Amino acid sequence: MPVILSDFRLNLLGRFLSLAIVALGIDLIWGYTGLLSLGHGIFFGLGGYAIAMHLKLQVPEGELPDFMGLYGVTELPGFWEPFHSFRFAAIATFLVPSVFAGLLGYLVFRNRIRGVYFSILTQAATIVFFNFFNGQQKLFNGTNGLIDFTTLFNLKVSDYSTQYIFYNLTIVFLVLTYCLCRWLTSGRFGRVLIAIRDDESRVRFSGYNPTDFKVLVFAVSGAIAGIAGAFYTLQNGSVSPKTMEIAFSIEMVIWVAVGGRGTLVGGILGALLVNYARTFFSEQFAEFWLFFQGALFLIVVTVLPDGVIGWLRSEGMELIKRKKQVSTYPALEESEVQRE
Repeated sequence: MPVILSDFRLNLLGRFLSLAIVALGIDLIWGYTGLLSLGHGIFFGLGGYAIAMHLKLQVPEGELPDFMGLYGVTELPGFWEPFHSFRFAAIATFLVPSVFAGLLGYLVFRNRIRGVYFSILTQAATIVFFNFFNGQQKLFNGTNGLIDFTTLFNLKVSDYSTQYIFYNLTIVFLVLTYCLCRWLTSGRFGRVLIAIRDDESRVRFSGYNPTDFKVLVFAVSGAIAGIAGAFYTLQNGSVSPKTMEIAFSIEMVIWVAVGGRGTLVGGILGALLVNYARTFFSEQFAEFWLFFQGALFLIVVTVLPDGVIGWLRSEGMELIKRKKQVSTYPALEESEVQRE
């Protein structure tokens, strides 16, 4: 791809690959465990803010991030201090979202809240976080978010060579995330997750505690979203409360639905397909691209309810088999004629 694509298009692909990482996390909890989260933008945004805070602290010693001076801040807030360390910030990108997801999941799942009520609660949490980060001008620059990153390890963040490193790291973490999700959904643990999705009451009567499994998988999914948010922020050059809007969390679910939930590969394919389609239509038909995007979603829901991968595994394979059978009929008929 670096040979084929321009610098801008390669950066765009890197961002889409980071979105594919969070799609894997959505597929893990929705496709395999039946937990439809409409609030994964929270974890995505937390991961982005964690790495962005470290980048904003790449200033001469004693100085504050530029936006703080605009609001009269004279001393760096205490919770910003640990983010001087890259190691701390890197760990925070997945640990903070994971811990919050685990706590939220425990409070919800121990009360046996599931289905549409779980989706509504995650959506409500998104509103809370969006309003909090949006209103904190002195701490997080409010609506504008954290922007204008300069250096990381003495490398200019906006340089092509640095962005190329981020692109390759995104690919590596996408592969590692896929392997982790494939491992979790295989074997006995994976079968329990699918059983929870299909009939949680029967799982409980079989001697398993679904709460523990759901809390664990929800925490893992939150960590995956945080890592995706960090890589997206590095390649996008900014992070803002918009990542925590309800619409963005719903888009994540749509990516998985388009690709095919419960397949893992479908999450990656859906994220790339939908985001590239949105980019293409917005560039070619700036005034009408939202209509094209809406038409794409309607087609998937009505014609491909199992997503692209689901269609390929069912109708697609049947078409291939039919072609093979048709090709053998003339030979069978000729053999019968020869016998007569």
